[in-house]
Amino acid sequence: MNTPHVQTIKQKAYDLGFNIVGIIPAQPANTLEAYFRWIHANMHGSMTYLAREDRQIRRRDLNYILNGVKSMLIVGVDYRIAMPEDMLTDPSRGRIASYAWGYDYHDWLTPRLEALATWLCDSVHHHYKVYVDTGAILERAHAQTAGLGFIGKNTMLIHPRRGSYFFIGEILTDMTFDEYDTPHRSTMCGTCTRCLSACPTDAFPQPYVLDARQCISYLTIEHKGDIPPDLRPKMGNWIFGCDVCQDVCPWNRFTNHTSEIYFSANDINRVAPRLADVLILDDDTFSGIYAHTPIRRIGRERLIRNACIAAGNSDDRSLLPALYHVYKHGNDQIRTHADWAIAQLG
Repeated sequence: MNTPHVQTIKQKAYDLGFNIVGIIPAQPANTLEAYFRWIHANMHGSMTYLAREDRQIRRRDLNYILNGVKSMLIVGVDYRIAMPEDMLTDPSRGRIASYAWGYDYHDWLTPRLEALATWLCDSVHHHYKVYVDTGAILERAHAQTAGLGFIGKNTMLIHPRRGSYFFIGEILTDMTFDEYDTPHRSTMCGTCTRCLSACPTDAFPQPYVLDARQCISYLTIEHKGDIPPDLRPKMGNWIFGCDVCQDVCPWNRFTNHTSEIYFSANDINRVAPRLADVLILDDDTFSGIYAHTPIRRIGRERLIRNACIAAGNSDDRSLLPALYHVYKHGNDQIRTHADWAIAQLG
């Protein structure tokens, strides 16, 4: 059978719930050498998997991911919802990045990408590989090549009519198509530097370069060790991720709020939980609230570590009993951060 026309494929993707779609030849990302310079500068911090030789080989040659790969289908789906700003900035609450307010996006995107790929199999047999930020590919760069947006100075992929609040997923396939999408403009940031200026921890040493070691998202999610004391006062009430460099971006005035219920918060504790509650979480309560969300990946103890820092920044002495509790019952890392928070409030 003949390969479906590109517009037919895109319509199928829209029917599955994706908001934007692009199809491109499978080639190394045009930012590959910049990525290797970033690794060489150790800006990936403790994310050592990013520098592994096998990962670097896959980024240089996509055939190491899928032998005979010819094309990539890149999709995006909006996830932003509106929440009261006063609740998000309440210092007695811990703030969670908006991508984690709903259920785990991997569990939404992956089966729909599989459905799209197997639908294509009904037309022509093909081999494929599905990724949702889990593979050794530079997905934002590929998405820019596919016309899904441009890379901003905050290193986010920004669509000029949607902003940057959308997830990305990919299908690598050995199929070829009757036409391919064209790259978006390399940048539309102009002279704007709002994201660079607003970053609380100065994580951008220069435009388009993020030093993960300074980034609140990295510190609260990827980093497993103690958070450097000099960065703790700058982290505000963030306890999982950070949206600052996106929130201040002028392009996000065009953000499309999602209609997908899966990404909506059904509990205030999924958006901005009270720090007093987070600090005394036990395993069962943590699992009950966060089991099917992105927050589950850091576990209860790292979430409490982060909450200790937010408590120390809160100027709220009513949190001291909870901090004393975790200091007494927590592991060494929690005790270290609880002790810092107690000193801040004391």
